[in-house]
Amino acid sequence: MFFIQMSGFPGSGKSALSREIAKQCWAVIVDHDVVKSSLMKSIEETPIDPKLAGKIAYNIDWSLVEFHLSQGMNVILDSPCLYEELIEKGIALCEKFCATYKYVECYLDDRDEINRRLQQRERMLSQISAAPSPEAFTYTIANSKKPVGHEILTVNTSQPLEAYLPEVIDYVNA
Repeated sequence: MFFIQMSGFPGSGKSALSREIAKQCWAVIVDHDVVKSSLMKSIEETPIDPKLAGKIAYNIDWSLVEFHLSQGMNVILDSPCLYEELIEKGIALCEKFCATYKYVECYLDDRDEINRRLQQRERMLSQISAAPSPEAFTYTIANSKKPVGHEILTVNTSQPLEAYLPEVIDYVNA
């Protein structure tokens, strides 16, 4: 049994890669955007601060991750990894349920390509529609959180999915 912590800027290909891993490795995906968008939609009449919605959504995400791991399922958390707490919670749940911790970073340091992808996708309520300023974009990519003492896999998602999927599947199955 494994738990995969996905990482990467919005539009870098985390969701597409998560879906392919799930198909090939029989995993459940907990998608932060689905949870947060559903939460925001359910309380549209009562506006909520997006940061608070994100915090509540992460609590729901982790409840789902824990539930599925407790059932012996492989789990993928599809979310940018911008907070140390995400790493800590993922590792702790892996220890609790004797699951293997995996970390996959989707790396795409091309703001123009990110913007193209963000504008072409069907956007959920919680998702951004464009990359932030070049400085904020660079800062976010440089400051994604990574686990210490665990092997990580960084894939260049500027390439077609088929180019790096075999490497990801090998990493997950190792």
